[in-house]
Amino acid sequence: MRLQHTIAGPVLCAGVGVHSGAHVRVAMKPAPANHGVVFVRSDIPDTAKSGDNRIPASGANLGGTHLATSLRNEAGVEVATIEHLLAACAGLEIDNLVVELDGPEMPILDGSSAPFVRLLEQAGRRAQSAPRRLVRILEPIEVVTDYGRAALLPDPASDLLTLDVTISYRDPVIGAQNLVLPLTPETFARDLAPARTFGFMSDLERMRAAGRGQGASLDNCVVIEDGRVINEGGLRFADEFARHKMLDVVGDLALVGGPIAGRYLAERPGHALNALLVRALFEAPHAWRVEAPAEDLAAAV
Repeated sequence: MRLQHTIAGPVLCAGVGVHSGAHVRVAMKPAPANHGVVFVRSDIPDTAKSGDNRIPASGANLGGTHLATSLRNEAGVEVATIEHLLAACAGLEIDNLVVELDGPEMPILDGSSAPFVRLLEQAGRRAQSAPRRLVRILEPIEVVTDYGRAALLPDPASDLLTLDVTISYRDPVIGAQNLVLPLTPETFARDLAPARTFGFMSDLERMRAAGRGQGASLDNCVVIEDGRVINEGGLRFADEFARHKMLDVVGDLALVGGPIAGRYLAERPGHALNALLVRALFEAPHAWRVEAPAEDLAAAV
């Protein structure tokens, strides 16, 4: 039977938020079965008038999606840039986790999910008594905007999520890239986790003038300027840009609340488009169901 997992022990990290520039410390701790991933703002006491400092990683708590994904609970308490950690949890099949942080934004670390993967692997996975439940896509769910399109499609022959992402940029350094990948712990750790966030130097200057990107640097972002990647060492993959977009998809779709069995197909995906797709799924309960994986059903017969 495919069981839920948490981590075997606590792990710590610290760094700066890519947009706030603020230093933040994070403690990731084991959580009980059926708990999910929950962020806890340790800088906001439970007894504060502002309300509960716990923010479950759920589509119901989706906040802003400009340049990153944020969550906001009913009391208005927020946590930003959560997608890289959520991608690591989803990719490594860590279902239950407490994430305590002493600031409003998760640290960007090196701009990828690889540091979070290393931390979770260092902590170790611990199986729990409750079974994992798949969100199986039964009918197409699609969102189309003037900047892109994304869909979740049925895939009856598989219990995996297969991702098909196409990006297109005018800048020839990126150009058009396509990547198709079935999501497993192995493919995530090898093919997606090391891919870093990216941007253009001209955009970074505008972001900083608007109060964003205060913690961005060549240590945590692939930067393009004058038709070239200016980071020492260049890219980690020839198609690192498409891989990072797919990494973000994995983190954003984790807000569905469980592993998805189906196909994700997108052109020019981003956080806002992924948030629309998550909301569209919740608004179409006839198009999906929660079930045990096929091997669990077979074991129960």
